Amino acid sequence: MGSTIVNAVHAALAVALALMAALAAAQGYPAKPVRFVVPYPPGGNTDVLARLIGQRLAESWGQQVIMDNRGGAAGTVGADLAAKAPPDGYTIVMGTFGNMLVANSLYKKLAYEPLRDFAPVVLVANPPGLLVVHPSLPVKDVRQLIALAKANPGKLNYASSGSGAWNHLFGELFKSMAKVNITHVPYRGGAPAVTDLLGGHVEVMFAPFPPALPQIKARKLRVLAVTTGKRSGLLPEVPTITENGLPGYEAEGWFAVLAPAKTPQPIVAQLNKEINRILQLPDVKAALAADGAEPAGGTPEQLAQSIRKNQEKWDRIIRALNIRLD
Repeated sequence: MGSTIVNAVHAALAVALALMAALAAAQGYPAKPVRFVVPYPPGGNTDVLARLIGQRLAESWGQQVIMDNRGGAAGTVGADLAAKAPPDGYTIVMGTFGNMLVANSLYKKLAYEPLRDFAPVVLVANPPGLLVVHPSLPVKDVRQLIALAKANPGKLNYASSGSGAWNHLFGELFKSMAKVNITHVPYRGGAPAVTDLLGGHVEVMFAPFPPALPQIKARKLRVLAVTTGKRSGLLPEVPTITENGLPGYEAEGWFAVLAPAKTPQPIVAQLNKEINRILQLPDVKAALAADGAEPAGGTPEQLAQSIRKNQEKWDRIIRALNIRLD
């Protein structure tokens, strides 16, 4: 009986000491530069968004935030690097649709597990995609695109920024729901995909706002719909895919900041509070608006729930469509 009480006291003391150490670490945080892993090459919308947040963190902290671009395998190379970093708050990572929501379902041997190996910090944004076509295609809306595809099975092509990328999966979901056969053409990144779409080498793409919007305004691309459940404030006249001929279709992008698992909770809370504040700054809101998005924010618990919900949704879709990348 006495040994049981002693063991319980020792355990409680160990917990208290660990909590005190975590609080002490958080009070002096950050005491050195913080690494922000961006799992994609420089210049893309993931990189731009991460740099904007990193710059504001550096200004607030008076500490350098070092951007570490580690592209490869649809964002999973950089995510794996961050998962294996020391859980001390000095490594954070930009999580995306590809490396946090669908990687588990696409790869048989993924080196990390998003919910096990990361501490959720905060959801950044859920940007919509744009369903766009080359102007030579004789369609003005989603209904007409579906009808044309059904009349010409396998003859239309849609571009993506790579196999397993968000716009590949958005396209496969569209094909499945509309019951059409449109050929997938993967590219190494969004820029070459948009270039070939502009050149008429492919006819259709689920495109991100930043590269597509100027081409839409110049009438070099025709926009048919947005992929999300509600219209975008940036293009309020453009209907959703559900409104425009394919009821029930809804797909959105996903950006979030995470830290390695077991990062002290006080540091996660500090990061969450600071990034929530940053997301409401006018220039950050403007940058998100250029991507057709609004700041999300919220708690780490809400981010964990978002990961679970979206993993379940896309796992069902990927399994049903039998999509594998290895």
